[in-house]
Amino acid sequence: MNRHRHSVTRRTVLRGAVAAAAAGATPAFAQGNWPAQQIRVIVPYPAGGSTDVLFRILAETLKDKLGQPVVVENKPGASGNIGIDMVAKSTPDGYTIGAATVGHFSINQFLIAKMPFVAEKDLVAPTLAYEMPNVAVVASAHVQAKTLEEFIAFAKSRPNGISIGSPGPGTSPHLSGVLFAARTGINAVHVPFRGASQTIPAMLSGDVTFAVDNLASYMSQIESGAMRALATTSGKRWPTLPSVPTMAEAGVKDFVVTSWGAYVVPAGTPQAIVDKIGAVHKAIAADPAMQKRFLAAGGQILTSTPAEAKAFAAKETTMWQEMVKISGLTPQ
Repeated sequence: MNRHRHSVTRRTVLRGAVAAAAAGATPAFAQGNWPAQQIRVIVPYPAGGSTDVLFRILAETLKDKLGQPVVVENKPGASGNIGIDMVAKSTPDGYTIGAATVGHFSINQFLIAKMPFVAEKDLVAPTLAYEMPNVAVVASAHVQAKTLEEFIAFAKSRPNGISIGSPGPGTSPHLSGVLFAARTGINAVHVPFRGASQTIPAMLSGDVTFAVDNLASYMSQIESGAMRALATTSGKRWPTLPSVPTMAEAGVKDFVVTSWGAYVVPAGTPQAIVDKIGAVHKAIAADPAMQKRFLAAGGQILTSTPAEAKAFAAKETTMWQEMVKISGLTPQ
């Protein structure tokens, strides 16, 4: 824990100074004036990936609901840690919101030796935002397999095996791909990219064989026919892909893996602001048109209380820790 001592102490001192300054004035949040200026939403992955797509949909509506500009900034790198660390170290005033994912809460800590933040201490999630399955996909022009069973046979017949693309080490698509290879006995080489926007062209050109990646990133490619969906990692068939079997139906048991996202703000953010973010998102999620829009993009909109989000993340952490053990990956 020593590696966190300096930054935690610095943040504690900073927050103390902010609190002291606020005590000498009339804090804007106490008057319920938040937001009184532009809000930035930090997406810790490249533009065009699933997290970016879904949070941009939310940002559009947040702008209307809150009456202030909401600007999305992409800050990719280090399996999404760079962007979320910026949020964790930002002023806790509600004007910097992070688009965090399962990786930040439940995966990265088991794969990255020196985490720059501790999610349960440095961040608060006002609400869960969405959930989506991963989807096993191949490029239609380069892989003839029409079913997952056919693909597994194809992969095993190749002398050098196959390559599996992912948006980077430690992401749920990476672990899903590694786990898939381990469960099916396929010889697979992992090829990490900075995001789906790089993985997709590599697959379409034939440089990468396969991916078990976030559905939201691949939905348009599947609809156009450029990619073929072989199975989803949801517990039940996904509403927008009713003809695509689940992993279990396709013959790979115990493979329910979903990616999910949540709004996050730095610890110390006033409860009134945390509650308002949650309430506004709940109103957005209640709109049937928004629910359909999320499904069309490959996700399912969710809502929760901060306590429910924390409990959900804790449960997921236990599952992902086990997946990391199965994969044989160790902290780097």
